[in-house]
Amino acid sequence: MAVRASHDPGSRRAVRPGRAASRKRPRRDDLRHPHRRVTATRIGRSLVALATIAALPSAIAAPPALAGSPPAAPADAPYLDERLPVSKRVDDLLGRMTLEEKVGQMTQAERGAIDGDRDQITELKLGSVLSGGGSVPAEGNDPGAWADMVDAYQSKALATRLRIPLLYGIDSVHGHSNLVGATIFPHNIGMGATRNPRLVREMQEITAKETRATGPQWSFAPCVCVARDLRWGRTYEAYGEDPKLVQKMAVGIEGLQGRHRWDLKSPRHVLATAKHYAGDGDTVFGSSTTGDYTIDQGVTVTDRRTFQKINVSPYATAVKKHDVGSIMPSFSSVDWTEDGVGNPVKMHAHKELLTGVLKGKIGFDGFLISDWAAIQQIPGDYATQVRTSVNAGVDMFMEPNTAPQFVETLLAEVRAGRVKMSRIDDAVSRILKAKFELGLFERPYTDRRYAGTIGSSAHREVARQAVAESQVLLKNSGRALPLKRGDDIYVAGVNADDMGNQAGGWTVTWQGQSGDIIPGTTILEGIEQYSRNVTYSADASAPTSGSDVGVVVVGETPYAEGVGDVGNGHTLDLSGADKANIDKVCGAIETCVVLDVAGRPQIVTDRLSKMDAFVMSWLPGSEGAGVADVLFGRRPFEGRLPVTWPRSEDQEPINVGDRGYDPLFPYGHGLRTRRGHR
Repeated sequence: MAVRASHDPGSRRAVRPGRAASRKRPRRDDLRHPHRRVTATRIGRSLVALATIAALPSAIAAPPALAGSPPAAPADAPYLDERLPVSKRVDDLLGRMTLEEKVGQMTQAERGAIDGDRDQITELKLGSVLSGGGSVPAEGNDPGAWADMVDAYQSKALATRLRIPLLYGIDSVHGHSNLVGATIFPHNIGMGATRNPRLVREMQEITAKETRATGPQWSFAPCVCVARDLRWGRTYEAYGEDPKLVQKMAVGIEGLQGRHRWDLKSPRHVLATAKHYAGDGDTVFGSSTTGDYTIDQGVTVTDRRTFQKINVSPYATAVKKHDVGSIMPSFSSVDWTEDGVGNPVKMHAHKELLTGVLKGKIGFDGFLISDWAAIQQIPGDYATQVRTSVNAGVDMFMEPNTAPQFVETLLAEVRAGRVKMSRIDDAVSRILKAKFELGLFERPYTDRRYAGTIGSSAHREVARQAVAESQVLLKNSGRALPLKRGDDIYVAGVNADDMGNQAGGWTVTWQGQSGDIIPGTTILEGIEQYSRNVTYSADASAPTSGSDVGVVVVGETPYAEGVGDVGNGHTLDLSGADKANIDKVCGAIETCVVLDVAGRPQIVTDRLSKMDAFVMSWLPGSEGAGVADVLFGRRPFEGRLPVTWPRSEDQEPINVGDRGYDPLFPYGHGLRTRRGHR
């Protein structure tokens, strides 16, 4: 999802206990999207506060009917009877709804657009509200404020004639990542490196539990895209380049939703969203027409057979095997080679792929939610964009700042006969089905019973395990790893001690940010748990004499989506500072280990010979101690590359199975070590 939300300036920075003030560095502000600065409270204090949160009532009285308006539904209306099958409840409710109520259900607005006038939810009869990346409660970014906010919105939805509850959506893409204090897991590319579907399911179970305890019942996750070009700024959101690997990891849907649709009623689960259908990770470099993006939201040029095999297959698995409840179309376009290249069609307008393939051949019976204002990229005026996307098969519309205009436009299109009522009824039926399955008509307000588990030690231990299993050992000359606890260790590199950098984008804000933005453990702090003899110098300026091992942590700073596209201010090369640190430390200390904290492989070809050991750490999230666990042998290295590692940026795109395949490290590469401290 793309996010363009602005947020209020906020509060002070968190200071980790026991850390000298001189060790902290200023965080990088996101100039494109002003962010809310938040207080990153320590875990212990957070858990005490979470444990005090009380539940709200689960129902409210029916609103009085206005003069001249259709009557409110009687208390014994079939759609209010939980004992009836969902299909009968949907049919009964749909038959009572006016056109205005149906169109309202198809509309989703952003929190920031309605927070100053929450009555819009009632007036527009909105079906959904979302929080974009960094769009947090005005009262504070804590579990209680989130739940209070969502419940306040819900009360406005329940004040409508038919009391249809609201769906609240959020991007919980690697944990409940908008919330300070939540458990933040490795991004998907790291989870792909684990090759452990069971762990992915457990990660998503925790994510769902922490998310729903704060109000949202719907997550825009998981991304089941297939990343075919590392220059793509969303590479880290993918599980890998091989559709078969992505299909295996799609089991995370069951972690979010449960193994059966009736599990959705549990406060431990949320509705999942498979995204972005389809081909978002397979677009041609240079084909994007969105701002300064180079590849994100671009054009996939391929034939139907290849597109099905590479890009559609994970969605077939998501639907047929895991019964995903919602799917989000991609911003990208597809241009069929067999139809003559030069006629790309936006996915949000692609009736063949949305209705014919996804809803028809694959049998998807959930609903399609558009991406952030994505229909506005369809050619034509706004009425054409609305009409085209509805008729193509999109069911709910994420029109974050233009919900009133969308409602007015779609009403006009239906009344003019350009959108059939049957299409409206199909869309609304799919949306209502999800709301009934979530149990929102019976329990519309937040069940806060699991709020005390948010960021708990048990949840963080699972995240720490995920970090350890995601580490990929690419080189290990002379058995440089595992490290010895008694060694004098010299650590260099900003990314060794920057929580924001190791968490990456989609953490607290859309783009993410450097600095102490969330509670957790940095890689440096993890190393310090194992060794008392640690010297840290961000720029390797401190003396290296007496050190047995040098650990240089290189990598990227946070970004999200096309902002991270190569050519848009980014490159796959290491930064000059990182190269200098490698040269200094590896040239001065006998044993040199390099860790790469990044959302995608970086070009290290000309520095690899200087390293005794090289580890890809990905974007590990809040539990950096998991990196130290494998460095010191508490856990073995088991991770394998989920993407191909190129020798140079010019090799991109390069994927396993390509002709002339000659990467620096092939897909699936990963050395193993035995468990046990040295």
